[in-house]
Amino acid sequence: MTADARTDDHPVVALTPRPPGPRERPARPRGQRYRRREVLLALAFLLPNLVLLGVFTYRPLLDNFRLSFTSWNIASPTAEYIGVDNYVEWFTSSSSQTVMWNTVVFTGAAVIGSMVLGLALALLLDQKLVGRNAVRSLVFAPFVLAGAAVGVAFQFVFDPTFGLIQDVLGRLGIEAPAFYQNPRWALFMVTTTYVWKNLGYTFVIYLAALQGRRAELDEAAEIDAASTWTKFRRVTWPQLRPATFFLLITVLLNSFQVFDVIHTMTRGGPLGDGTTTMVYQIYEETFVNLRAGYGATVASIMFVALLLITLAQVFLMERGRQK
Repeated sequence: MTADARTDDHPVVALTPRPPGPRERPARPRGQRYRRREVLLALAFLLPNLVLLGVFTYRPLLDNFRLSFTSWNIASPTAEYIGVDNYVEWFTSSSSQTVMWNTVVFTGAAVIGSMVLGLALALLLDQKLVGRNAVRSLVFAPFVLAGAAVGVAFQFVFDPTFGLIQDVLGRLGIEAPAFYQNPRWALFMVTTTYVWKNLGYTFVIYLAALQGRRAELDEAAEIDAASTWTKFRRVTWPQLRPATFFLLITVLLNSFQVFDVIHTMTRGGPLGDGTTTMVYQIYEETFVNLRAGYGATVASIMFVALLLITLAQVFLMERGRQK
């Protein structure tokens, strides 16, 4: 059979692509359609939240900054622009130094006290003890109570006439401190009350972190006959660092903004600014002294301070993760 015959038996058909018609379009890649659908779905979920944040968070924040440059009586329909006079007054006022000191002491003591005691209780109640679930519930219960209710209850605890502390110290022959006359003791009183209320939050977070730690590391420490302190320092504590950073940020921000406990127990006193913090000063200047512009100034300063503290904590947390 010749080559021509073989060619005739099996003809070669040349396939040429047909040009697309006027109504035909090239099909889009499947991945591109999928990404577009994901973007639209994300926007559908995020847009309502972004609108709510813009209306109820960022717009009031910008209005607050605007009002901080004015002198405005909250009962007046108009505000007078005065520039940076409110900021100059706050930074040069002697009462502002007291307010800042009270804020730093209250926040620092609340953060350290609640985190240390919460960790100690979590370590204790992580053990196999009889009735530990009931004790866990009792420790967490104060956290869900309203701060105003806790403040009213602890007024009876610290009452100088018939309070619990007065009764216990009186039986021991010790004179009770003047909690409602001495600014230092008053600040100690409101700080202790807030730590007691907030203890359940730090306890639960630390307990969850303890229950999620790696069991093989504890077993290795037991095999090596490590002491309790060495086991905690070398094995347990490194696994609690993420929870500690989280608590440090959240507890600090919450403590910085406490109002209800201070208002129900001391009204910012005694002796004027004995327990007045920045949040309470905002309330007092805006709604008591009717100086809304000055109150907005204090709120702006507090916002900037909290923002800087949060950014510093996030930076330290990221640096710790890299190490």
